[in-house]
Parts: sequence; C-alpha cells; structure tokens
Amino acid sequence: MYTPQLFKNEDPESIKAFLKENSFGILINQTNGKLCATHIPIELEINADGKEVLMGHISKLNPQAEGFAENDQVLAVFSGPHSYISPSWYDHENVPTWNYIAVHVYGRIKITDEAATLDGLKKLVDKYEANSENPVRIENLSPKTMREARGIFGFEIEIDEIQATKKLSQNRDDHNYKNIISELEKTENPQAIAVANEMSKCRK
Repeated sequence: MYTPQLFKNEDPESIKAFLKENSFGILINQTNGKLCATHIPIELEINADGKEVLMGHISKLNPQAEGFAENDQVLAVFSGPHSYISPSWYDHENVPTWNYIAVHVYGRIKITDEAATLDGLKKLVDKYEANSENPVRIENLSPKTMREARGIFGFEIEIDEIQATKKLSQNRDDHNYKNIISELEKTENPQAIAVANEMSKCRK
C-alpha cells in the first residue's frame, strides 16, 4: 500500500486497536491463477504459541479456500472511516482529496483443526453478542444448529508485515485543519463525522 511517510501509522498499539474495532475485512489471495476476495470478520488474536495472528473462517464451498494450499500468501485489508475533503474548505486554492484510515496485513494462511475453528467461533460470537439484551452463546446452541459449523474452514494467518495508513490532513496548518473538522461535522454524514473525530484526537 503506497503511503507517504507523513501519513504512515507506525504505532503498534493504535494499529491493534484499529484492527479490533474494524475487524470486518477483505481476505485476498490467488486461487487457480485468479485473484479472489471474500468479505468476512477477521479477528486479531493470540495463538497457542503466544503469537499475534489473524483468525477467521470461510465456507467450505468458497473456491477461494483452494488457494490456501497451493499459495499460502494472503492479504487482509481493513478499512476505517473515510471522507471526501473539499478544496473549498481551505483558505487557499488546492486540490480535492480523501481522508481515510486503512490497514493491510500480509501473511501466510493455514487451515485450523475443528477444535480451533470452534474456539474461534465462540470468541467471535461472544465479542459481538456482548451488548445484546439476550446474548447467544455457541455452547448453548443445539447439536442440530451446530451441524452448520461443519460447513466452514477455520484459518489462522501468521503475520509477516503490517502497513497502516492514517491520512487525516496532517499536512495542513492549524487554521485549515480545524476548518476541515468543522466542515466534516456539518455534513451530518456518519463517515465524515467519524473522520472529524479521528482528526480531533490527533491534533488538539
């Protein structure tokens, strides 16, 4: 991912937090000579060896899984808030641009066994059911319902490289920076407001 030095995020803790908050990613690999991509939750976890890895699952019917054996190199893409930035928001002439946050994780993938796959499912469901009024737990589902779990592959990605971009108008002076935040907030667009919030955290 091309990222000018000014916009690189090299803070491991903020990258971890981002991955946990924006874990619905795109898993990309090459299968049978063709690029494939699947939109799925991919969670940052600590594996049995104490290493940080990405974990998830896909359907056994998904042709992308064939590529895990023939070419284990994969790319997981995670996107955060993003918004158009109008040049009319500056006190000088400039070009339009886009502010955004994104993380690319490169690594090697392997299929996990049934026990690890089930454990991953439990963690995933517990995470997203935490704020439910009547939370569902994998352990409480009937054997009939859990038969559906046989139709998935669990996977683990050993992380080789992380590239993180946080492009939030860092190249603007304080006056224009504050004006961009103000204009983003006026849009009432949730994505734009989220970008404004991130900008406010970076420069107070």
